[in-house]
Amino acid sequence: MGSITDIEGIKVGHASDTEAVTGCTVILFDKPALGAVDMRGGGTSTRQIDPLLSHNTFGKIHGVLFTGGSAFGLDASSGVMKYLEENNTGLHVGGGTYVPSVPTAVIFDLGIGDGTVRPDSDMGYRACLDAKGDNTEEGSVGAGTGASIGKLLGISHATKGGIGQSSFKFENGVTVGVLTVVNAFGDIVSPKTGEVIAGLRDTPEGNTYPGTVNLMRKGVVREFEEPWNTTLALVATNAELSNGELERVSIIAQSGLSKVISPVNTGADGDLVIAVSTGGLKADANAVGSVAAELLAESIVRASQESKSLGGVPSPADLK
Repeated sequence: MGSITDIEGIKVGHASDTEAVTGCTVILFDKPALGAVDMRGGGTSTRQIDPLLSHNTFGKIHGVLFTGGSAFGLDASSGVMKYLEENNTGLHVGGGTYVPSVPTAVIFDLGIGDGTVRPDSDMGYRACLDAKGDNTEEGSVGAGTGASIGKLLGISHATKGGIGQSSFKFENGVTVGVLTVVNAFGDIVSPKTGEVIAGLRDTPEGNTYPGTVNLMRKGVVREFEEPWNTTLALVATNAELSNGELERVSIIAQSGLSKVISPVNTGADGDLVIAVSTGGLKADANAVGSVAAELLAESIVRASQESKSLGGVPSPADLK
């Protein structure tokens, strides 16, 4: 178990609207962090991803924002930047001006709750005010408020998703933490048995899982192109890794999705994994990435287990 805040210098904050069923989650760093990203989903929507790319001149970031609201939710990033600027955090460009780098990615949650209400600058700011170094909240909070799982037949057959966290500490003190927002097109399967434990339900009132891939084998296809899906993850470590090593960590960590989501990385998903380094301890990137993949899979399962029924979409716990 554990959370991403087990890494010193990381704070997590949520802003949630349980009536409109949307929200955002911010991860703030006490010191500028180096980052990288692996994007495999066919429908990503992002802002300020540039600092995570290896060719970028200034690769330091000051926070990460995951938010609902689809592309509209990108506006919440302005509130995070406002908060950081007020706290003199960002690239100092002279004259008392600071320009924060806040890579932002969204999930599509407009089909649940009130789709006309989306995270905005004010919500992003409130998430920053909520940020603390011992935040272990999971389930239907922040960016996970409107998350759902299993949408081959649309939102009416889905179950609730949410946020999951997990961490691991090596004997030498190197720590790896993960925070994941699970809004997947596919189902969540048990890593032990392979059975579906959350996702597509047989009917809008049903409580059994026929399996998305099983239905696909029978010729069932999506008859409408609704981009209701995405799994977003942040992997953080207090190890000192280069941009290239962090990119490798994000690539290896992304394999954690395939351990428990079926199918994954589809054209209807916006899946991405960001990896950041906040410390100076020595570590092997392959080991960090391999552990991160296991943590990511664990956090995905936890996100579904800790979710709550909202917007007419039931949680796996309530279906039991």
